[in-house]
Amino acid sequence: MKNFIKNKTTLFFIIGILTLIGCVYFGTGVSASDAMSGAYLIVAIFPISIFIIIDRICFWKFGAKKVNKIQLYILSGLISLFFINWIRLQFSN
Repeated sequence: MKNFIKNKTTLFFIIGILTLIGCVYFGTGVSASDAMSGAYLIVAIFPISIFIIIDRICFWKFGAKKVNKIQLYILSGLISLFFINWIRLQFSN
């Protein structure tokens, strides 16, 4: 199992699968407001699926280690942009 996780999965693949599971789980609602928010979540499945397909294509072409390294750089860049924006908003008040 460890060998499979180490050699066959990438960072965005795991995040995408967890997001898909969350969209399907929270996308089924009983009341009208739950159904409306569920519809938005179900619509979000299509871009996530495309994102996972692109991730798998890059995985087959370049391998898990290279793709994970690039995805870690992308994710750390997005997180740092989030914190920079948060600091900017704290100083604007």
